Amino acid sequence: MAKQKFIVVGAGPVGSLAALYAANRGHKVKIYELRSDLRDPSTTPLNFTKSINLALSERGINAMRHAGSKALLDHVMMSTIPMSGRMIHGQRPSGELYEEPQLYDVHGRDIYAADRAELNKALLDILEKMPNVKFYFNHKLTGADFKRKVAWFEVQNSEKSSSKSSAGRAKEVEVSFDFMLGADGAHSSVRYHLMKYTQMDYQQEYIDTLWCEFQISPNRRRKSEHPMERFLISPYHLHIWPGKQFMFIAIPSEDGSFTCTLFMPSANYAYLEADTSKLPAFFDHHFPGVTSLIPPKELIASFETNPHLPLISIKCKPYHHSDSVVILGDAAHAMVPFYGQGMNAGLEDVRTLFALLDKHEATEESNDPTNPAPADPSVQRSAAPAEYSAVRAPDAHAINDLALQNYVEMRDSVLSPTYRLRKALEEWLSVHVPSLGWHTKYSRVSFSNERYSEVVARSEHQGKVLTRVLKAMFWSPLVFAVVGYRYWKYPGQPSLLRNLFGYVGGLARSARG
Repeated sequence: MAKQKFIVVGAGPVGSLAALYAANRGHKVKIYELRSDLRDPSTTPLNFTKSINLALSERGINAMRHAGSKALLDHVMMSTIPMSGRMIHGQRPSGELYEEPQLYDVHGRDIYAADRAELNKALLDILEKMPNVKFYFNHKLTGADFKRKVAWFEVQNSEKSSSKSSAGRAKEVEVSFDFMLGADGAHSSVRYHLMKYTQMDYQQEYIDTLWCEFQISPNRRRKSEHPMERFLISPYHLHIWPGKQFMFIAIPSEDGSFTCTLFMPSANYAYLEADTSKLPAFFDHHFPGVTSLIPPKELIASFETNPHLPLISIKCKPYHHSDSVVILGDAAHAMVPFYGQGMNAGLEDVRTLFALLDKHEATEESNDPTNPAPADPSVQRSAAPAEYSAVRAPDAHAINDLALQNYVEMRDSVLSPTYRLRKALEEWLSVHVPSLGWHTKYSRVSFSNERYSEVVARSEHQGKVLTRVLKAMFWSPLVFAVVGYRYWKYPGQPSLLRNLFGYVGGLARSARG
């Protein structure tokens, strides 16, 4: 396939990684971004906040691993902090505060706290050095014709007089392309224009939860050369203060601080907004220990200054039109942040798309030149985007649903004895009976590249098997007593005992399915 002109709309981590994949394949790449250079500290983020720190896991790491730039992965991983699990904070009836760690993975694997801005900067710095990549900041997509492969961008916030038309309006530029990649976030302009060219199923949902950002400052009371002394609480965990209907979390940053987030229904926000002086007492009651980490005045100041933002979940399909455009990341599947997979899923989108593009390009190039191809080349090239939509949409829908479900787990179920029992049993089976291939749902999501839809199917199957095994364990003393009595009374019927053992064995073997 001849080298093409790629347009990437959105210079965030997903768009930048997509640009890197395309550039490393020799394509000419132009990156258009609504905001100013994202490496400039004065650039205002789209949601007016630093955003929740990333929890980088295997899927995102694997996507960067296949980007063709070892320097990228090395740089990003050097700036991360490994988190081995959750740290649950609470208060006993006696008033004593406690911390209870819960490992993410019984095999000792970690997820990594990563700074979104640093990841973005590393990608942009690499792209800037590539001769076949050009940036166009302050460019807003205003229109696209995906049949003619033409797009229009409005040039904004430029001091150059040439950026204004004779009528004084912002200048609009027309750009032709071979392939457009839309990675411009939940409120995607590319998706908006794509809807005009395809019969897109679209579902948008706001959950009744707002979020606000806080900071735990580095430890300045203790001067030490040991870097871990900068942290007031363990840097190796994602900290959770569960509150049944809401929660407060803290994720470590390299400088010793923690980026914290309060997730809470809008009614509770309205109650506290009416009188912010109630905030410290509210925290002391629901999130004990936080006010010893964030002084009450800082807590109130952050609550009053930082925006209270909604959480949106978006599902749609298809993700493409013909061979001209594909949407990735939040543009295709914005999700709530409770599984830590939003960015990981977006980066995995990139790897999946380019693997399919490579596959179909190889198929096209392997056609026998002595025989004419049975299909038009443009039809062949559109096969990769079509397969991307077919493969990726079920997975994106699955992780969207898992993210919503995990909110209940994080704010409530982590305290449940039933949840802990199932987790302990699944981990025991994973370690001591590895031949069953048994893993927790979390480990499949975070520490593998297994398709999200397959994770859900296997987890549901494991749940049914585990329920049956637990029921069998509960009833087995009674059953053995009955069987033993019948065997004693009627010694000529040993098949009853054999059938019982066969049943229990069959339950265990069914986990393989």
